[in-house]
Amino acid sequence: MNLSLYIAKRYAISFSKNKAINIITGIASVGIIASTMALFVFLSVFSGLKEFTLDFANATDPEYKVETTTGKFFALTKAQETKLRNSPSIAAFSKIASERVYFVYDEKEIVAEIKGVDSQFAAVTDFNQHLYVGEWLAPKTQEVVVGAEISRKLALGLYDYNHQLEVFAPKPGKGSIENPEEAFNKSLLFPSGVYSVNEEMDAKYIFCDLALAQHLLGLPPNYLTALEIKAAPQHSEEEIRNTLQSVLGSGIKIKNRAQLNDALYKMLQSENVFIYLFSTLVVILTLFCLAGAIVMIIIDKRDHLKTLLHIGLTPKAIRGIFFAQGLLITFFGLCIGLALAALLILAQQHFSVIMITASMPYPVLFEWENVAIVVTTIVLLGLLSSWIASGTVTKNVLK
Repeated sequence: MNLSLYIAKRYAISFSKNKAINIITGIASVGIIASTMALFVFLSVFSGLKEFTLDFANATDPEYKVETTTGKFFALTKAQETKLRNSPSIAAFSKIASERVYFVYDEKEIVAEIKGVDSQFAAVTDFNQHLYVGEWLAPKTQEVVVGAEISRKLALGLYDYNHQLEVFAPKPGKGSIENPEEAFNKSLLFPSGVYSVNEEMDAKYIFCDLALAQHLLGLPPNYLTALEIKAAPQHSEEEIRNTLQSVLGSGIKIKNRAQLNDALYKMLQSENVFIYLFSTLVVILTLFCLAGAIVMIIIDKRDHLKTLLHIGLTPKAIRGIFFAQGLLITFFGLCIGLALAALLILAQQHFSVIMITASMPYPVLFEWENVAIVVTTIVLLGLLSSWIASGTVTKNVLK
């Protein structure tokens, strides 16, 4: 066995005659365990919160969204529609026509986005699963599904035939408006359901049948604002993009979920980096406490070191003893801290130990990526602090 490693193991598991050094070494060891736990728990909690946040976006956003690069509307021909339907890489697609319009209900007014969807919309997203009252709209009807925030602002009731929800959409065209009455396409709507996702989304959309939205916006039956796509299993993003480009041409832009929520993803990524750096600062402070403890051990073992030098060990080999000792303490602290943190996260993930509300557990997520981040961080910083501490073994110390 390597002599430096053997002596380092003896120093690591034995107690010094100086109680103060034992206490300091113990505090440093406990600090490594605690900082390892803290780093892994923080990363796992953020992973859980990130997944929890993105679940809302994934519920309302398709896997891919196709829009035109010029203007707001584009035409989808029957031939293109047939090719998309027969494509093995596309599981389902929904035709969308949407625009911001003006709504009036019982002398209350609001501007929101009317989103016309076809019968395939439920196959592309899980939006209709977020209904908390009523039913999803029936095709080829005047029924609409409104957001909870819109419903609250308008004091809107379902199937209320005493008060009518009216929608006004500006007619497309050019020139001056002579008669304001003829400047808008109008329709009476009948709310059939209310959805609830989050406050922003609940105040944004009112869903209706695609044909109704096209009529309000003055669009021909084959004109759309977007196509929402659900990919078939085991087909890559590159395959999906190539299929859509070949069928629809070059005048389109294709966005995945990350691109549809670009600001949200950037914010979450920035927060993840901040949490990692903050947690790493705690680890740095702890491991440099370990470096201080090793320096004190070096001073305490000064007479032993002179003996080792006299029996033939080189100063480099003696430095290797304390470098190895620092790594051993770091390694055992890492293993214990990571094991405890993993047990804590798995217990919360599977048994919901901590609850936010009576029905909602605090979100956490065990990810092997976080394990790799913690191991890499602790090992690198452990190497650095052990190297700095062992570097204090100089000729002056060994005199």
